[in-house]
Amino acid sequence: MVNIIGVDPGSNATGYGIVCQKGSQLQCIDFGVIRPKTGLSLFERLAIIYDGILDAVKRYQVEEGAIEQAFHSLNSKTAIVLGEVRGVIALSLIHAGVKVEEYSPSQVKQAVVGYGRASKDQVQYMVKTILGLNKLPPKDAADALAIGLCHIQMRRFKASQKII
Repeated sequence: MVNIIGVDPGSNATGYGIVCQKGSQLQCIDFGVIRPKTGLSLFERLAIIYDGILDAVKRYQVEEGAIEQAFHSLNSKTAIVLGEVRGVIALSLIHAGVKVEEYSPSQVKQAVVGYGRASKDQVQYMVKTILGLNKLPPKDAADALAIGLCHIQMRRFKASQKII
């Protein structure tokens, strides 16, 4: 059993989800959204995101992490900010000794919904269904859980191919 954190990066809302696989069963350990207060500088928001991810990793003894790759169609300012957020998240995971992988949005949607252009609502619903949750998680957290589920699927594939 390995605890995995999936992270959906954002400067205003960073979703995270902790998932694990026990035999053939998938389990949601925890999920949430890190929302720095409005009005804070980017650097202050980055520090809050760093601390929030590091806290979740330590609290749940996470061993592996997965981050969503940036969209290619973002404007340059948004892309730079998202890159900084992704860097801080990766740094927090690496500092905690967590192995990090990244997946494209279409890989995540394909893994969870079976369609690489699925909507956020479809991802949210399938995450709830796959993990047997009582209610829909917030969209940012659902995306993070989906990223974690994608990582589990890729781990299974690599293990079947003896790549791990």
